[in-house]
Amino acid sequence: MFEHLMATAVLPAADLDRAKRWWHDVLGRDRVYADTDSGNLFYDVGGTTVLVYQTDFAGTAQNTAFTLVTDDLDRDATALRTQGVVSHDYDFPGLKTVDGIAAISSGGRTPTHSS
Repeated sequence: MFEHLMATAVLPAADLDRAKRWWHDVLGRDRVYADTDSGNLFYDVGGTTVLVYQTDFAGTAQNTAFTLVTDDLDRDATALRTQGVVSHDYDFPGLKTVDGIAAISSGGRTPTHSS
């Protein structure tokens, strides 16, 4: 059924010009397509298409919206921080972070960032 399936992430932005600068300056990505009618921007990240669209409701979600997988979490988390990405630290039962990175039960680590 899903032999030739493609995934697309959809991310809201309050300001598309600011979003375009963030994608270029922070992640080093240029849009691969822009829909001139809607203003929507499309980026390629590791083979996944990311649609960025303008809405007044951007930033209101309380969930993870976008995840990047890396071969060197410390290196890339540091690079993101130097580009102004803010790390969040938490100290809850079952979740404690240090420098925005949580150790998870499977032995891995995961970052807690926002733009």
